[in-house]
Amino acid sequence: MKLVESIDRNMLERCRLIAESSEFAIFDVGNDTYALVHRHEAVDWQGITISGDGLFRVAELVARATRSLYRNVAGELSKERNR
Repeated sequence: MKLVESIDRNMLERCRLIAESSEFAIFDVGNDTYALVHRHEAVDWQGITISGDGLFRVAELVARATRSLYRNVAGELSKERNR
């Protein structure tokens, strides 16, 4: 895994876009390497490069964190409704 503090947007034009949201995108940059890029217009694009295996492992980790966050938020909302 490598942190990329400033990403050349022109370089990414040659790469295959795998997934995107309003501010983030994942590009296939070759050699079983993917770039998760923060694409906000107000700042230099930044990101990390990660292997395909690493991408699967990070996806699982983010899913677990999301479930935990959801449980915490849902728990707080339930407390508010029961008052």
